[in-house]
Amino acid sequence: MSKRDYYEILGVAKTADAKTMKSAFRKKAMDCHPDRHPDDPEAEARFKELNEAYGILSDEQKRAAYDRMGHRAFEQGGMGGGAGFQDFGDIFSQIFGGGAGAGGFADMFGGTAGGGRRGAQVSRGSDLRYEMEITLDECFAGKDLEITVPISEDCDRCDGIGAEPGAKVETCQTCNGQGRVRTQQGFFTMERACSTCGGQGEYVSNPCRQCDGSGQTRVQTEIDVNIPAGVEDGTRIRLSGQGDAAPRRAGGGQRGDLYIFVSVKPHEIFEREGPNLFCRAPVPMTVAALGGDVEIPTIDGGRSKIKIPEGAQSGKRMRLRGKGMSVLRSTQRGDMYVELSVETPSKLTKRQRELLEEFAEASGVDTSPESKNFFDKAKTFWDGLTD
Repeated sequence: MSKRDYYEILGVAKTADAKTMKSAFRKKAMDCHPDRHPDDPEAEARFKELNEAYGILSDEQKRAAYDRMGHRAFEQGGMGGGAGFQDFGDIFSQIFGGGAGAGGFADMFGGTAGGGRRGAQVSRGSDLRYEMEITLDECFAGKDLEITVPISEDCDRCDGIGAEPGAKVETCQTCNGQGRVRTQQGFFTMERACSTCGGQGEYVSNPCRQCDGSGQTRVQTEIDVNIPAGVEDGTRIRLSGQGDAAPRRAGGGQRGDLYIFVSVKPHEIFEREGPNLFCRAPVPMTVAALGGDVEIPTIDGGRSKIKIPEGAQSGKRMRLRGKGMSVLRSTQRGDMYVELSVETPSKLTKRQRELLEEFAEASGVDTSPESKNFFDKAKTFWDGLTD
């Protein structure tokens, strides 16, 4: 007899996400639970079929294998289609029977000794990530701002229980409220989370309409954030206890954390390397030739004068100490480096051209030493080719 398609059993499309499948499974599990159909001899088989379908499709690796090969992926033990261990603590708790010997191994591997109800454990809320883009000016000065983050909180309609007001939270009959079920395979007894109740040990017969029975909803929450002066691109800021609330149905517990990942917009003038800044400043040819002062903007919004030496060339780099970026958690600042770019005049008037021509006639090799040096080397190179 051929097995039914798992997606068909759950009543979902092949593109369904994990949340959709979980919701579909919960509803079908409540509808076809054997306790609700005591006179139907096929109820238990249908319920087992549903559990098997969800057990495969809720596991990413098994689902991928099923999508590629169908039921053949789990024939002859392929992919471990049957019940499996949840963690190392499950293995040792079964071998040692949940006694004192199991406790040490279970604790070592993060499991729970004694096979107790998982739903009663204290859980922790999920961590959240928030991407923030700021300007280089804000990196320099630091910034206090308010952001809005969707955070999971206990549903205010059902107070985090997951049931409609007045509806009962019932003990799961599959695991008898333990949240775990055991299966015998050869010499080993293996334990896994109950697929009916998701390891909670209980389920609701009438799920809350607002949270779809999950007990939590996303709430747009305003949070104050301080960006300290000196942060760099890629900096991660951790706000402890500002993440998702721990689900009340899972025993409550500590909230998760919120992580702010900072990215910095490119600046029109400055480029940053650590605490130092670099900029390229155009200098008129006359100032470069005769020398003079040029005003340069600084990241703090001010201006600094730099003295251009007589005969300055393009590429000359000048250093302004303490005019760079703020250093994180320090009162110090980096330096700013200004690279000169000598600007050749354009759109000359007739008189300006005449003056430049007079200057060219009066100029000697002493006024352009780099040009003389270059062409002397070029002449030697050409002469070598003709020998």
